[in-house]
Amino acid sequence: MTDLMTRPTHSDHDDVTPPPPPAPPFVPSSPAPGNRRWPRRLAGGAAVLALIGAGGTAGGVVAERYLIDHPGTATTATPVSSAAGITEDADLATIVKQVQPSVVTVMVDTTQSSSLGSGVVIRADGLILTNNHVIEGGGTVSVRLSTGRTVPARVVATDTSHDLALVQASGLSGLTPVTFGTDDSVAVGDTVLAFGAPLGLENTVTSGIVSALDRSISTATESATGGGSEQLTGLLQTDAPINQGNSGGALVDLSGHVVGINVAIATAGQSETGSIGVGFAIPAGTVVAAVEQMESRSS
Repeated sequence: MTDLMTRPTHSDHDDVTPPPPPAPPFVPSSPAPGNRRWPRRLAGGAAVLALIGAGGTAGGVVAERYLIDHPGTATTATPVSSAAGITEDADLATIVKQVQPSVVTVMVDTTQSSSLGSGVVIRADGLILTNNHVIEGGGTVSVRLSTGRTVPARVVATDTSHDLALVQASGLSGLTPVTFGTDDSVAVGDTVLAFGAPLGLENTVTSGIVSALDRSISTATESATGGGSEQLTGLLQTDAPINQGNSGGALVDLSGHVVGINVAIATAGQSETGSIGVGFAIPAGTVVAAVEQMESRSS
């Protein structure tokens, strides 16, 4: 990241202790072999392009979607203030307890790399919904449940136009499918929770609000299978922190209903990868229609 801060200079007589060298960045440990594979999507769209045009690379916004190969321990959500409609932490905890068993981690391994995203259970026998960009690079797919149990899986259908895919996990029964909300139940300012495995930290939940509706972003793809571009429209925008590894996870309202599938984030530049409070999710109505079409094609 370019340092744009101006600092006073010091003479040789100044009694100034030089700062210690910066600590190395934290990287969660990973049992998976091979190199990291982080397919990146650079996006621009209605709001994003306006910022890029105004500020160029330094002041622009780049929307990105990632996979990451580091499983780890869970973190918890920051409590939402009463101004956002929540008065007790227990209210959020109840929603998390309801939804968490239906959120999984989707892992893809090749001989050269390992990658990781998120997904949601949509059928009791282990049918999982995730983003297409989580699995598009090919490889051996497996699914890890919120309990820590890992099972083999296979891709059964994809919808590249909406960046969605269905993965069938093997040997499972009695899972709890998510419940999808309706698009007309979502309003700007609604409190939402984002579920997934950001930075490989599985069983993570973050909180925020719906920041805007009907966003459009253009994406350029860099992955093991080559480049490409696509347009995603009608997206929800949220300030719930979403990071690498959240792809395919759930954006949930205070009724415990999935109102979106996390798909992209915006960053301050190509060298920055963390959440700046501008994330995007595919709305539930689009997701449900796409799932029905994928299931009909795969049956």
